[in-house]
Amino acid sequence: MFKRISGMVLAGLTAMSVAACGGGTGGGATGGGGDSITMGFSQVGAESGWRTANTKSVQDSAKNANITLKFSDAQQKQENQIKAIRSYIQQKVDIIAFSPVVESGWDTVLKEAKDAKIPVILTDRAVDSKDTSLYKTFLGSDFVEEGKKAGQWLVEEYKSSTDPVKIVELQGTTGSAPANDRKAGFQDVIKAETKFEIIASQTGDFTRAKGKEVMEAFLKSNPDIDVLYAHNDDMGLGAIEAIEGAGKVPGKDIKIITVDAVKDGMQALADGKINFIVECSPLLGPQLMDLAKKVLKGEQVPARVVTEETTFNQEQAKQALSSRQY
Repeated sequence: MFKRISGMVLAGLTAMSVAACGGGTGGGATGGGGDSITMGFSQVGAESGWRTANTKSVQDSAKNANITLKFSDAQQKQENQIKAIRSYIQQKVDIIAFSPVVESGWDTVLKEAKDAKIPVILTDRAVDSKDTSLYKTFLGSDFVEEGKKAGQWLVEEYKSSTDPVKIVELQGTTGSAPANDRKAGFQDVIKAETKFEIIASQTGDFTRAKGKEVMEAFLKSNPDIDVLYAHNDDMGLGAIEAIEGAGKVPGKDIKIITVDAVKDGMQALADGKINFIVECSPLLGPQLMDLAKKVLKGEQVPARVVTEETTFNQEQAKQALSSRQY
């Protein structure tokens, strides 16, 4: 369902490509050299450095792919995303992509998009709908595997120790796929060894400020913490402030594992304040635009597209920092 529009209108739409969803009309023409694609994209928010890099990747890649982007920031609220998706349906965009705030509660609005014959691509986060026909593909990381990698490092780090290892966990946004899966993957690896005990686990909403606040509370109620597992770098960086404020040395007195590998996190790892980072790349824009074009051409795409990622220790972080894009 491509729209044939004049060069003047296209230029105007492109200039507005990063505005929040608003007015505009949709059309319906099929492929050809003069056709353009309009994508409605609903972002979770701007809660972290990772998310900011993800947004930039999507916006830049849309421009490079000559795709008009209608962009909406949900401010970490599901109701805002549902409203944005319904707006995109009313505007008759060609395709919708979004990164779900939480996993549940999407069937109704996704069925509305399907009934309007507007394909949907999930990016970064999954939904728990049993009806997989409601979206064409899911592009993003394997969050369970990320949690497992974090757990595997911990097991290796303490393999020669028989003493109890007291762990606190800073979870991501409650109900979100990365929070659910990173927790599950981590626990799956460490559960075989009774010396590992998660003594406190609470959401930090993926933000630095909340990570600091929750870590301060952890330190007051549990003075003998051995390890912090944070579901993203930003919460880990906030926790570092709390740890230092309590007169402890991050990376030594309390070992820290985080997920993402954004530049600030990588710097903290290089400085020895974080001990291990599992990468989760935010640069999904190019793959998203490629998938969108294939879907609209009627090509078959995989139901699941997993991004390739790695892990970093201190020395690896030092080597990678100079070329880090985000």
